[in-house]
Amino acid sequence: MSRIFYVNGAFVDEQDAKISVLDRGFLFADAVYEVSSVLNGKLIDNRAHLKRLHRSLNELSMPPACTDEEMVSYQHRLLELNQLEEGLLYLQVSRGVADRDFAFPANPKSSLVMFTQAKKLIDSPTANTGISVISVPDIRWQRRDIKTVGLLGPSLAKQQALDAGANDAWMVEEGYVTEGTSNNAYIVRKDKVIQTRHLGNEILSGITRDAVLRFARESGFDVVEEPFTVDDVKQADEAFFTSASAFVMPVVSIDGHAIGEGKPGPVAARLREVYIETALKREDL
Repeated sequence: MSRIFYVNGAFVDEQDAKISVLDRGFLFADAVYEVSSVLNGKLIDNRAHLKRLHRSLNELSMPPACTDEEMVSYQHRLLELNQLEEGLLYLQVSRGVADRDFAFPANPKSSLVMFTQAKKLIDSPTANTGISVISVPDIRWQRRDIKTVGLLGPSLAKQQALDAGANDAWMVEEGYVTEGTSNNAYIVRKDKVIQTRHLGNEILSGITRDAVLRFARESGFDVVEEPFTVDDVKQADEAFFTSASAFVMPVVSIDGHAIGEGKPGPVAARLREVYIETALKREDL
């Protein structure tokens, strides 16, 4: 069965899902996006994703494509049409169609595109084995706090990791890890403290990050929001990352160096368990 896409007011078959070649998202990456996970046919923490969407739009002076109420109704209809029980819902808002010019159009009409992806999120094999990462220079622009579709830097880093036989890359700037190609990075130190980089323009304020840090503190873990180096990762007891598509994912090696015992540790396992348990009980985390 062909997937149904949402494109600017219409639900259409995948082969009919088209945008203009003059869409600024296509020409300039002048667009922002969000990805919400779906469990048991329900959007998880979607309200927080829409709140971050508005922040991204505001930072770029880009008008929303519709109201939040309309957005949620479109999202739910898309889940129904695609009969999605577990996976992801992607949405993208661009500044819309205008003749090619670096300057913003005077009266932009934002475009909205959405689609779903079926994916096993809970029974993930890599959650049991952990993943490997390599460290790479962070070559991205200086406003990574805005969730734009300009993802060539992370894409290059991801491919570099795959070419090196690893699963992902953690990006490094001025000696410190910023984040993964599509995730926030953490270590569990020898003193059992969870450490992750503080929020700022250098990283994205992850929706899953926010929930997991809250769960960690509620579970009695100490949390420090400070930068760490690749050497800190190598000396840590554990490492993991968080994202909407992976929840909490153990990282067992970096640059070929085993982290801790070289296998998923108890802290990452516990946080993943808490996240999934909570998400299955309620949509807003």
